[in-house]
Amino acid sequence: MASTDQDIARTRLDRARRAAVAAGVDALVVAPGADLRYLIGQAGHSFERLTALLVPADGEPVLVVPKLEAPGFGPLGGLGVRVATWVDGEDPYRLAAEVVAGAGRVAVGDMLPALHVLGLRAALPGTEQVLAGPVLSGLRMRKDAAEVAALRAAGEAIDRVHARMGEWLRPGRTEAQVAADIAEAIVAEGHTRADFVIVGSGPNGASPHHEVSDRVIEAGDVVVVDIGGPTPEGYCSDSTRTYSLGEPREPDVAEAYAALEAAQAAAVAAVRPGVSAESVDAAARQVLAEAGLAEFFIHRTGHGIGLDVHEHPYIVAGNGLVLEPGMAFSVEPGVYLPGRWGARIEDIVVVTEDGVAALNNRPHGLAVL
Repeated sequence: MASTDQDIARTRLDRARRAAVAAGVDALVVAPGADLRYLIGQAGHSFERLTALLVPADGEPVLVVPKLEAPGFGPLGGLGVRVATWVDGEDPYRLAAEVVAGAGRVAVGDMLPALHVLGLRAALPGTEQVLAGPVLSGLRMRKDAAEVAALRAAGEAIDRVHARMGEWLRPGRTEAQVAADIAEAIVAEGHTRADFVIVGSGPNGASPHHEVSDRVIEAGDVVVVDIGGPTPEGYCSDSTRTYSLGEPREPDVAEAYAALEAAQAAAVAAVRPGVSAESVDAAARQVLAEAGLAEFFIHRTGHGIGLDVHEHPYIVAGNGLVLEPGMAFSVEPGVYLPGRWGARIEDIVVVTEDGVAALNNRPHGLAVL
């Protein structure tokens, strides 16, 4: 790990410790995955063997890891993290309990498997366990300049894939065939892999998370294409555009799509520091309601994005979180007419000091191929 990366990791670990204190938590138990990568630059993994980073509010962080997995992490001393290894036949939960001995309240990573949560509970019978999500999400959803730059690069990469859609999306091909080409292009344009490829043609577009099928795409179909994945820096892309194979077959597409485009623009325009997450959702929803399409918008307006495709903040009714500079999330209203067709427009945006910046820049109109 480069010295600059070590500096970032040490700063993040210090912030995590202070956030734990502010939340009244004596220690954090951080699971492998995006939380761990955020704090030490490496995601690790955990199956039946426990791997976890323990961050006491007062004391050195300790990575508890199977001895056979430890070489994959490399030296962590430069981060001030001690590595405590264990081998099969030893009790890793007792080892972890020793690190946080005396803790009255421990915050456990939201994605730590129940196998390990219950193991820790047995090893710490007098310790209250709460979720670490509220502590760690408060850190991760405020992106620094380097993170915003990484998200912008991811957005540009996925934009390049959408720009090539005419190469693959045409009548006579199945959704699965188109998706295979898109997945290959996602990697070719700068991602490490395709995390998801949704190609929802015709009636399948009315299912927001349809993914793909063997349905043959037909002339006149409206097709929802929602794609994304992580870049080598670990930060994710996620962008949706809607296409039509020639002029749309359904008669109400043009009017409904115009309302959708206005709703997406209204939601983006509503983003700025000091407003609530739910107010952005309401901005999109109001436009669609006025167009008589409220019942066909069946999901939240957006989700945060970073090292995970879905993370805080969530742009949804009931979330009164006040937006701050550095928060990055999708703005993706949709309309879904069951059994007929669907459409969605999705950009990733970031809250700036005085407004909003879009990290995707492909045209929003219905693209006729």
